[in-house]
Amino acid sequence: MKWSIHQLSKYRQTGMPIDTIIQLDDVKKRNQEIRDIAPVHVKGHSTIGQSQMTCQFTMATTLTLPCARTWEDVEYPIEVETVEVFSWIDKELRGNDDEDIHYIDGEVIDLTPVLEVLILLEVPMQVFKEGTENTVKGGKDWSYSTDEDESQKVNDEPKVDPRLASLAKFFDQTDE
Repeated sequence: MKWSIHQLSKYRQTGMPIDTIIQLDDVKKRNQEIRDIAPVHVKGHSTIGQSQMTCQFTMATTLTLPCARTWEDVEYPIEVETVEVFSWIDKELRGNDDEDIHYIDGEVIDLTPVLEVLILLEVPMQVFKEGTENTVKGGKDWSYSTDEDESQKVNDEPKVDPRLASLAKFFDQTDE
Protein backbone atom coordinates (compact mmCIF):
# COMPACT_ATOMS: atom_id res chain seq x y z
CA MET A 1 0.00 0.00 0.00
CA LYS A 2 1.91 2.95 -1.34
CA TRP A 3 0.76 6.45 -2.20
CA SER A 4 2.69 9.38 -3.57
CA ILE A 5 2.27 12.67 -1.76
CA HIS A 6 1.20 14.30 -5.03
CA GLN A 7 -1.49 11.62 -5.51
CA LEU A 8 -2.85 12.29 -2.00
CA SER A 9 -3.31 16.03 -2.62
CA LYS A 10 -6.61 15.43 -4.46
CA TYR A 11 -8.09 13.96 -1.23
CA ARG A 12 -7.43 17.01 0.97
CA GLN A 13 -11.04 18.15 1.03
CA THR A 14 -12.85 14.83 1.41
CA GLY A 15 -10.28 12.44 2.84
CA MET A 16 -9.41 9.10 1.37
CA PRO A 17 -11.28 5.86 2.12
CA ILE A 18 -9.17 2.77 2.65
CA ASP A 19 -10.63 -0.65 1.88
CA THR A 20 -8.18 -3.16 0.49
CA ILE A 21 -6.83 -6.66 0.94
CA ILE A 22 -3.07 -7.16 0.83
CA GLN A 23 -0.72 -10.10 1.29
CA LEU A 24 2.09 -9.62 3.85
CA ASP A 25 4.23 -12.73 3.43
CA ASP A 26 7.37 -10.91 4.62
CA VAL A 27 6.01 -11.16 8.18
CA LYS A 28 6.91 -14.89 8.11
CA LYS A 29 10.55 -13.97 7.47
CA ARG A 30 10.61 -11.60 10.43
CA ASN A 31 9.07 -14.11 12.89
CA GLN A 32 9.77 -17.80 12.32
CA GLU A 33 6.87 -18.82 14.57
CA ILE A 34 4.37 -17.58 11.98
CA ARG A 35 3.77 -20.50 9.66
CA ASP A 36 1.23 -18.75 7.44
CA ILE A 37 -0.70 -15.52 7.21
CA ALA A 38 -4.02 -15.01 5.48
CA PRO A 39 -4.58 -11.94 3.31
CA VAL A 40 -4.90 -8.84 5.48
CA HIS A 41 -8.09 -6.78 5.18
CA VAL A 42 -7.45 -3.10 5.86
CA LYS A 43 -10.46 -0.82 6.13
CA GLY A 44 -10.66 2.75 7.34
CA HIS A 45 -10.32 6.39 6.42
CA SER A 46 -7.46 8.85 6.11
CA THR A 47 -7.39 12.61 6.25
CA ILE A 48 -4.73 14.56 4.42
CA GLY A 49 -3.35 17.90 5.59
CA GLN A 50 -0.66 20.24 4.33
CA SER A 51 2.24 18.13 5.56
CA GLN A 52 0.75 15.03 7.17
CA MET A 53 -1.70 12.19 6.66
CA THR A 54 -3.68 10.60 9.50
CA CYS A 55 -4.92 7.07 8.87
CA GLN A 56 -7.56 5.55 11.12
CA PHE A 57 -8.12 1.94 10.16
CA THR A 58 -8.89 -1.59 11.26
CA MET A 59 -6.90 -4.52 9.97
CA ALA A 60 -7.91 -8.15 10.32
CA THR A 61 -6.17 -11.39 9.40
CA THR A 62 -5.59 -14.93 10.60
CA LEU A 63 -2.15 -16.23 11.58
CA THR A 64 -1.17 -19.89 11.59
CA LEU A 65 1.02 -20.56 14.64
CA PRO A 66 2.40 -23.74 16.27
CA CYS A 67 0.63 -25.21 19.30
CA ALA A 68 2.90 -25.01 22.34
CA ARG A 69 1.95 -28.58 23.40
CA THR A 70 1.64 -30.56 20.18
CA TRP A 71 3.38 -28.40 17.56
CA GLU A 72 0.29 -28.67 15.34
CA ASP A 73 -1.06 -25.71 13.38
CA VAL A 74 -3.38 -23.34 15.24
CA GLU A 75 -5.30 -20.58 13.49
CA TYR A 76 -5.15 -17.37 15.50
CA PRO A 77 -7.35 -14.49 14.28
CA ILE A 78 -6.27 -10.94 15.00
CA GLU A 79 -7.98 -7.60 14.57
CA VAL A 80 -6.23 -4.32 15.26
CA GLU A 81 -7.71 -0.83 15.37
CA THR A 82 -5.15 1.93 15.14
CA VAL A 83 -4.46 5.52 14.19
CA GLU A 84 -1.19 6.17 12.37
CA VAL A 85 0.19 9.58 11.46
CA PHE A 86 2.58 10.06 8.53
CA SER A 87 4.40 13.35 8.06
CA TRP A 88 6.55 14.66 5.21
CA ILE A 89 7.64 17.84 6.97
CA ASP A 90 11.23 19.05 6.48
CA LYS A 91 13.88 17.44 8.68
CA GLU A 92 14.80 20.80 10.23
CA LEU A 93 11.24 21.32 11.50
CA ARG A 94 10.78 17.86 13.02
CA GLY A 95 10.53 17.55 16.78
CA ASN A 96 12.50 15.06 18.81
CA ASP A 97 9.62 13.85 20.97
CA ASP A 98 7.20 12.79 18.21
CA GLU A 99 7.51 9.02 18.57
CA ASP A 100 3.98 8.42 17.28
CA ILE A 101 4.62 10.04 13.90
CA HIS A 102 6.08 8.17 10.94
CA TYR A 103 8.31 10.64 9.10
CA ILE A 104 8.58 10.16 5.35
CA ASP A 105 11.81 10.74 3.47
CA GLY A 106 10.99 11.13 -0.18
CA GLU A 107 7.69 11.38 -2.03
CA VAL A 108 6.05 7.99 -1.25
CA ILE A 109 4.09 6.86 1.80
CA ASP A 110 4.38 3.09 2.31
CA LEU A 111 1.92 1.61 4.81
CA THR A 112 3.25 -1.97 4.49
CA PRO A 113 6.06 -1.79 7.11
CA VAL A 114 3.66 -0.27 9.64
CA LEU A 115 1.14 -3.08 9.05
CA GLU A 116 3.88 -5.69 9.46
CA VAL A 117 4.95 -4.24 12.82
CA LEU A 118 1.35 -4.14 14.03
CA ILE A 119 0.93 -7.83 13.15
CA LEU A 120 4.20 -8.79 14.84
CA LEU A 121 3.08 -7.03 18.02
CA GLU A 122 -0.08 -9.16 18.10
CA VAL A 123 1.71 -12.54 17.97
CA PRO A 124 1.20 -14.25 21.36
CA MET A 125 3.96 -15.99 23.29
CA GLN A 126 2.06 -19.31 23.24
CA VAL A 127 -1.08 -20.67 21.65
CA PHE A 128 -2.78 -23.94 22.47
CA LYS A 129 -4.92 -26.04 20.18
CA GLU A 130 -8.37 -26.80 21.56
CA GLY A 131 -8.69 -30.22 23.19
CA THR A 132 -4.99 -30.64 24.00
CA GLU A 133 -5.24 -29.96 27.73
CA ASN A 134 -4.85 -33.59 28.84
CA THR A 135 -3.15 -35.16 25.83
CA VAL A 136 0.44 -35.06 27.08
CA LYS A 137 1.02 -37.01 30.30
CA GLY A 138 4.55 -38.28 29.87
CA GLY A 139 6.91 -40.49 27.98
CA LYS A 140 9.84 -42.76 28.60
CA ASP A 141 11.68 -41.63 31.76
CA TRP A 142 9.71 -38.39 32.11
CA SER A 143 6.31 -37.20 33.20
CA TYR A 144 4.28 -34.05 32.95
CA SER A 145 2.41 -32.50 35.85
CA THR A 146 0.84 -29.16 36.54
CA ASP A 147 0.79 -27.10 39.72
CA GLU A 148 -2.78 -28.27 40.27
CA ASP A 149 -1.64 -31.92 40.13
CA GLU A 150 1.06 -31.24 42.71
CA SER A 151 -1.29 -29.43 45.07
CA GLN A 152 -3.77 -32.33 44.74
CA LYS A 153 -1.04 -34.81 45.79
CA VAL A 154 -0.27 -32.74 48.87
CA ASN A 155 -3.95 -32.58 49.80
CA ASP A 156 -4.43 -36.34 49.32
CA GLU A 157 -1.72 -37.37 51.82
CA PRO A 158 -3.23 -38.36 55.18
CA LYS A 159 -2.39 -35.83 57.85
CA VAL A 160 -1.84 -36.86 61.46
CA ASP A 161 -3.34 -34.75 64.19
CA PRO A 162 -0.36 -33.36 66.16
CA ARG A 163 -2.09 -34.25 69.42
CA LEU A 164 -2.13 -37.90 68.39
CA ALA A 165 1.40 -38.06 66.95
CA SER A 166 2.84 -39.64 70.10
CA LEU A 167 0.08 -42.26 70.04
CA ALA A 168 1.10 -43.25 66.51
CA LYS A 169 4.66 -43.80 67.75
CA PHE A 170 3.27 -46.14 70.44
CA PHE A 171 1.95 -48.56 67.83
CA ASP A 172 5.19 -48.48 65.86
CA GLN A 173 7.17 -49.88 68.82
CA THR A 174 7.91 -53.59 68.82
CA ASP A 175 7.42 -55.78 71.85
CA GLU A 176 10.62 -56.81 73.53
